[in-house]
Amino acid sequence: MAAAVQQVSIDGRVLRLSRLDKPLYPSGFTKAQVIEYYVRIAPFLLPHLHNRPVTLKRFPDGVAGQAFYEKDAPRYKPEWVETFPVPRRAGGPDIRYILINNVATLVWCANIASLELHPFLHTAPKLEQPRSVVFDLDPGPPADIFTCAEVAFHLKAWLDRRKLKSFIKVSGSKGLQLYVPLNTPVTYDETREFAHQLARDFEQKYPDLCLASMDKSLRGAKVFIDWSQNADFKTTVGVYSLRAKTDQPYVSAPVTWRELKTALTARNRDALFFGPLEAAGRAERFGDLFEPVLSLKQKLPAATSAK
Repeated sequence: MAAAVQQVSIDGRVLRLSRLDKPLYPSGFTKAQVIEYYVRIAPFLLPHLHNRPVTLKRFPDGVAGQAFYEKDAPRYKPEWVETFPVPRRAGGPDIRYILINNVATLVWCANIASLELHPFLHTAPKLEQPRSVVFDLDPGPPADIFTCAEVAFHLKAWLDRRKLKSFIKVSGSKGLQLYVPLNTPVTYDETREFAHQLARDFEQKYPDLCLASMDKSLRGAKVFIDWSQNADFKTTVGVYSLRAKTDQPYVSAPVTWRELKTALTARNRDALFFGPLEAAGRAERFGDLFEPVLSLKQKLPAATSAK
């Protein structure tokens, strides 16, 4: 894959891959390696992207260069790249979000340096119906990923008492993301209010550990339980997506609650960061630990008291 431009056929589609030897991470991880990772992880990743409008976070000059979020599909996209129209909040023409429903589209996105993939919580055409609730746990230094794990276990215990199963993934950066699959009729107004109220309740119950306020000046040494992701206009970095936060490529990868507990007990940070080869190997060995997020049917509880 060292040629300046290489023509390949995937899913019956012809793609021209360019500058494959270009390092996209300061560690030397190249565009070819980015594409190879996404092709390898595709059997596990694509079900989580199926019919979900996706925001691309692109790094044409690598992670050390300037990045930008791309919502509207670029005009030069191939005709076979599917899109779905999403109304703009402020009115005007619809945004044509890309749907990554096959390997060819995934490779095309990787070839334009879309290192991070940020899907919605809903699938087209039901744009008003989230498939899950997400809590994005974001630590304010000196709080760290272990502090996030403590909050995650408190949230899990609350959900367990209400017979709601939850699933956890590392963000590939400094925090964690907890998902509560629903896959039953519900609105964003309901999931957003549920998440916001639970975050406020936790802020009152664990005032030294976490907070629900959006004010960044208050986040020092605490974990922000970001409930605001539960909105029809918000996207969250997808499971198995690469991240572009450090010189090394890390993956937003699912872990089991037992793995998280073991890492927390041992304060083993390395157990919560996965490079592309490790993330793909784990998926091939253990299967998709996040599959229940797509299939498990649950309903929100009537009340959200943190007790």
